[in-house]
Amino acid sequence: MKAAQTDKSKKYWGKTIASFLLVLFTMPLGHALMRIMEDTMSVTALHYSAFAMGAIGLAIAIWGVFVKGDVKQTLMGLFGGLLFWTGWVEFLFGYFAARFGVHYDLVGSGIVQSTTEYVNGIGVSHEMLINGVNVQDIPAAELKALRGSRPEYLIMPATFGFWVMFIVLYLFGSKTGCHALNWLQKVFFGDKRDEIVPSHLSRHTAITVFEELNVMMWTCYLLLMFVYDPVFLGDHHPVTIAIAIGCLIGSIFMFRYELKLSAWGPNIRMAVSTVVVFWTFVEVFARNKFLSEFWVSPLQHIPEMVSILVCFVALGVFVVIKAAKGSRKVR
Repeated sequence: MKAAQTDKSKKYWGKTIASFLLVLFTMPLGHALMRIMEDTMSVTALHYSAFAMGAIGLAIAIWGVFVKGDVKQTLMGLFGGLLFWTGWVEFLFGYFAARFGVHYDLVGSGIVQSTTEYVNGIGVSHEMLINGVNVQDIPAAELKALRGSRPEYLIMPATFGFWVMFIVLYLFGSKTGCHALNWLQKVFFGDKRDEIVPSHLSRHTAITVFEELNVMMWTCYLLLMFVYDPVFLGDHHPVTIAIAIGCLIGSIFMFRYELKLSAWGPNIRMAVSTVVVFWTFVEVFARNKFLSEFWVSPLQHIPEMVSILVCFVALGVFVVIKAAKGSRKVR
């Protein structure tokens, strides 16, 4: 009995910190990848590359169903989900926002105008002006000071109804391996959880991580877009700041739970949820200039980005080697 209690109280600091940092580093690296692609590729090449990125991400996640090993499946779900989100969500929103002339939102007062030339029903050229100046001619730092969110994010709240459909399906339809959804089912259903949700989904670790990452990213982006909107709250509103602090506190409690997970696979999966919640805090504080977002200008911060990339690769190699050694010991 005492031995069991001691085991439960053990904290796996090294494993948890490594898992957390591994997932955390993907956030600035993902932002940097997007900016580099936008700054260095032609519009046509960018669209094809983004579509290919999303397809590769989906393929990696599906491939993860057929590989052996909990950690391999977890990492394939994670990286597949990140590529899918970047290519088929963020870049796709960006494509249609640009194609149909979605405006920037301004943080102050001013005039935004967009013009699209159509030939045979197809928009062939687009121009957007802020206070009479083409956005292409406005320096990046000055444009960032003028605007709030990028156009592609402004149309994301329109997906709220689709998001609700997904959440209702997962809450009432099945038990999953997603920590967040399992927690919500316990909160809403309590002792009646097994009666309301009697069955499990097919348990494929890679798909679970893939879905968890994308749904949580979607959820947090929707939250941010609604609270940033000055019609509702605004990015400087005390409630917005309170939500960010709440996310920070929540991520600390999630990290504490993660410390109890002895296996690499569950630890990394918990780190996915922890990092997404923590990154919501980072986004709000960076928006309010309490933190510096150097990753959105990676070509101006090459030493910092290279350092993060090197640490990320080293951590990835470390985790894979340690997990492989652990699995051999189990055998």
